[in-house]
Amino acid sequence: MTHPLVAQLRFARSEFVRCLDGVCAEDAVRRIEPMNCISWIVGHLTNQEHAYWVLVAQGRNLAPDLYGLVGYGQPASTPPLDEMWALWRTVTGAADEFLDTVTVERLQTHLEWQGRPRPESIGTLLQRNLYHYWFHLGEAHAIRQLLGHPDLPQFVGDMSAALYRPE
Repeated sequence: MTHPLVAQLRFARSEFVRCLDGVCAEDAVRRIEPMNCISWIVGHLTNQEHAYWVLVAQGRNLAPDLYGLVGYGQPASTPPLDEMWALWRTVTGAADEFLDTVTVERLQTHLEWQGRPRPESIGTLLQRNLYHYWFHLGEAHAIRQLLGHPDLPQFVGDMSAALYRPE
C-alpha cells in the first residue's frame, strides 16, 4: 500500500500540473524578477526529485546537466517548458519506483551518498520535497496572475486520491 506521505506528494504533483495547465511556451520563460520563470520552476522541482529519489536513492543519473541549469543557487535560466515537462515526467516516473517501496520503517532510515548517510531521514526528505512543491506551486500561481492569465484553478482541488489515513 502506498505510504500516506507518498500519496500526499503525488497529490501535490497533480496540483502542480493543474496549476500550470495551459501555460504556453512563451509565458513559461518570462521572468518577473526577482522570481524565476515557470519553466525554471518545473525544472527545479524535477531536479530535487531527481537528486533525492533517483540519483541518491537509486544511483541512476537521468539528468546529468539539470542541476547546473535549475539547481539551488545556480544563475537564473529560462529553459524550454516542453523539455522541462518531458524531464519531469521521466524523473517522477523513475522516482516513483523508489517511492513505491517506502514503508514506515524505511522513512526513519537515511539514504547514503558517496559512502556517507545523508543528514536527513527519508521521511524528512519526503516532507521537504512535498512542501517544496507547495512553495513553488504558490509562486507559479502568482506568476500566472501577474502575467494576466484568466480563470486560474482554485486551490486546493479534488483530494479523493489523497484522503487522510493513519499510518
